[in-house]
Amino acid sequence: MRADIQEILLDEEALEKRVSELGAKISEEYFGKNPILIGILKGSAVFLSDLMRKITIPVEIDFLKASSYGSAAQSCGVVQLENDLSIEVKNRTIILVEDIVDTGNTVKYLLERFSGLGAADVKICSLLNKKGRREQIVAPDYIGFEIPNAFVVGYGLDYAQKYRNLPYIGILKKEIYQ
Repeated sequence: MRADIQEILLDEEALEKRVSELGAKISEEYFGKNPILIGILKGSAVFLSDLMRKITIPVEIDFLKASSYGSAAQSCGVVQLENDLSIEVKNRTIILVEDIVDTGNTVKYLLERFSGLGAADVKICSLLNKKGRREQIVAPDYIGFEIPNAFVVGYGLDYAQKYRNLPYIGILKKEIYQ
């Protein structure tokens, strides 16, 4: 798999340090609020797992599966919700945990959905923010890293369900996905 990576963008040490910082910030800002961390499957699983272990306040977790990509390298622009939540969100504080916000299509859809379900407050915590691909006006409240407009994999992010298990985030060689 390493041979398919053009460049390591964020190594294990950088990821661990930033996830710890995000966990500390969330712990401080949400003290006494018992938020629900909602992970967007499958990409956020690794990030959410590491993040929740760095949060020192009580939290609940849930997952849903939503995507505008499928197995493609480009967003189709239509968000598909495949699996829904098991926790009631009405009057609750939610932190939506994403691996990456690029087009913003999925996040915008989910923000509107949670608002419609009566959530008290919804914030976005994204490991990666790729402003260069934004199609919707959304801004994560907690950002791990700003990244260039490159196709990245690893630490939960995939291309056609591969590379999620890489312990770092790397830029995938164009010949792999074109």
